[in-house]
Amino acid sequence: QVQLVESGGGLVQAGGSLRLSCVASGLTLSNYAMGWFRQAPGKEREFVAAFSRSSGMTYYADSVKGRFTISRDNAKNTVYLQMNSLKPEDTSVYYCARRSPMNQAIGVFNVRSYDYWGQGTQVTVSS
Repeated sequence: QVQLVESGGGLVQAGGSLRLSCVASGLTLSNYAMGWFRQAPGKEREFVAAFSRSSGMTYYADSVKGRFTISRDNAKNTVYLQMNSLKPEDTSVYYCARRSPMNQAIGVFNVRSYDYWGQGTQVTVSS
């Protein structure tokens, strides 16, 4: 019933910008914490950014701080990831995910604290 659909990926030059979108259905976005993760070939899925439901605080991986911004539009039930100053090492499949309301004891950085995932969107940054 819950579906997350990412879009906005593509091929960009290093230093360029891209905005990813994740449209949620089957849930009211404002009621949940949401996050973005990425996974490159041969690597485990890693945390990128997230926002909380209760406080509205945002969290970022050290590798993207100052370059990426997570935001949401509750009217559109959409979460965004604005990516600026892109680097080749940002190349990955990017996924949005819903934070599980039943696993709040698990940290926001942990993939196991998220229970629904989108299909992913490919971001490729050339040098």
